[in-house]
Amino acid sequence: MSIEFDFQEGADGVATLTIRGDMDMNSSPEVREKLTGMFEKNQKAIIIDLSAVPYIDSSGIATLVEGLQWSHSSKNKFFLAGMTAGVKDVFEIARLLPVFDTFDTPADALAGV
Repeated sequence: MSIEFDFQEGADGVATLTIRGDMDMNSSPEVREKLTGMFEKNQKAIIIDLSAVPYIDSSGIATLVEGLQWSHSSKNKFFLAGMTAGVKDVFEIARLLPVFDTFDTPADALAGV
């Protein structure tokens, strides 16, 4: 399955990236490229909508961890929203769920900005 993106940039400095498809070693470089562009624009907050990501592997996790690290160094907020059950399980197994700010929906994340 190929990966697709939907990018929305609000006037309030909050950007949302919706990812559709598996986040694996084939698609992670594309996700990283999108994140790089978002951080270069110096958004106040970045929301990653994972509601259409059925599968994530270690390279996908590493890409999101990298985004979290960038957010800490740039002082931008970085939120994950809409994790599917399978994706959430991988985060729990990796013991990374408490490391990220996670929300049930992108709207919930937006309210947390």
